[in-house]
Amino acid sequence: MIRKLSILLVLPALAACVSTAVPSAPALPTPSDSPLNNVQGLELVMGKTARQLTRLFGNPQADLSEPPARKLQFSSGACILDAYLYPPANGGEGRVTHIDARRSDGAIVDRVSCVNALRVR
Repeated sequence: MIRKLSILLVLPALAACVSTAVPSAPALPTPSDSPLNNVQGLELVMGKTARQLTRLFGNPQADLSEPPARKLQFSSGACILDAYLYPPANGGEGRVTHIDARRSDGAIVDRVSCVNALRVR
């Protein structure tokens, strides 16, 4: 009985030791912090406008607007490239901040290889 009572008396003290702080979310990387900017070969698309992408790859197969973002999709038999354009913080024309590359079956493809495969020669 004394054992149970001592456990009950200790519980409030232990509860006081529990932290009530809410962990903060990690900061989102800015486009300039993106590891995509540091991959050789992706400088052809990173930071480019829709017009520049069209000159590089031809007309997109899809052009979707989801404000503030815009997604341009380019494809060939080799791969599908999704380029996400966002306007700069100070305004202006949207620029590529992220790209995804995949095969038509959904398997991930090397982004640099896909960029090179899609380039208009």
